[in-house]
Amino acid sequence: MQSGIGAVDAPARRALMTALLPAAGLTAGMALQRLTFQVTIIAGPALAGVIAAAPHLGLSGCYLIDTASFAAALYGTGRLPPMPPAAGHPQRPGLAAVAAGVSCIRRSRVVAGAFLADLSATFFGLPVSLFPAINAARFGGDPRTLGLFTAAVGVGGLVTAVLSGPLTRVSRQGLAMLVAVSVWGAAFAAFAVAPGLWLTLLSLAVAGAADTVTVVFRGTIVQTVTPGEFLGRVTAADYVVGAGGSELGSLEAGVVGSLTSPVISAFSGGVLTVLGAVAIAAALPAFRRYRAAAPVPGPAPASADPLDEGLLAGADDAGVVAGDDDVPG
Repeated sequence: MQSGIGAVDAPARRALMTALLPAAGLTAGMALQRLTFQVTIIAGPALAGVIAAAPHLGLSGCYLIDTASFAAALYGTGRLPPMPPAAGHPQRPGLAAVAAGVSCIRRSRVVAGAFLADLSATFFGLPVSLFPAINAARFGGDPRTLGLFTAAVGVGGLVTAVLSGPLTRVSRQGLAMLVAVSVWGAAFAAFAVAPGLWLTLLSLAVAGAADTVTVVFRGTIVQTVTPGEFLGRVTAADYVVGAGGSELGSLEAGVVGSLTSPVISAFSGGVLTVLGAVAIAAALPAFRRYRAAAPVPGPAPASADPLDEGLLAGADDAGVVAGDDDVPG
């Protein structure tokens, strides 16, 4: 039930970014959102452990405090100003609206490239399900070491989010995302064969840093390139790619690890991620060459076709295709 509610909440919340922030601040907003996420996944479990271990509180008290904390989130949401959808005639919810959103993604090589790059990274290069087996084989199954694996990924992402200011000045966002995906894959390949604990943790921290860069640029590209009337549906697809890709990646890593070995699964997945980024760069040159449009002062000119304006933003060949022949399968 929680996942189902989250699938409704997350796309709507992401679609509010363009209404709350100017174009020049969108990348910084994505980085701040990622920073919040990294802080919560590191501090949240630690705080929960302290509260659960406290006298007269325990797990019941921990969940009670967690539930009460949602009052702050509800208050903040309730204080937001009304933000109706973009002007026009929005489609009624239903299969036709979903089909229109999918068609919008297929017609933009830039958005398709961002989705494919992220899906490739999470499907092939996310061996979290192998952490216990690799820890058992190389470090004696020490639970403290296993905890450091996850913490290293979080710390790498947190440090990058804190120091993400330079990301706002990157214009070649498609190329930057492909580079970050390649670093992500290479880092997990290095994790699989690193000879010692410190190199293992360093590889995971680098992977976490690359993940933050990927998430920030993917979100910025999707929010910038997608027309307003399709934003909710495209961000819903973005949520599916992010959430579904990681789960499928865990399944893929486990299956390959059971057929070969955990080390081979993690190493081959990292290598395939790098090769996937190279293949996407070759197959979708519009995504590789995509440049973020410089913000223009004053109101944006009216467009007769918002789909053309939105999908062409930021590049002279942002990749809108008229037919299905050029759309990657």
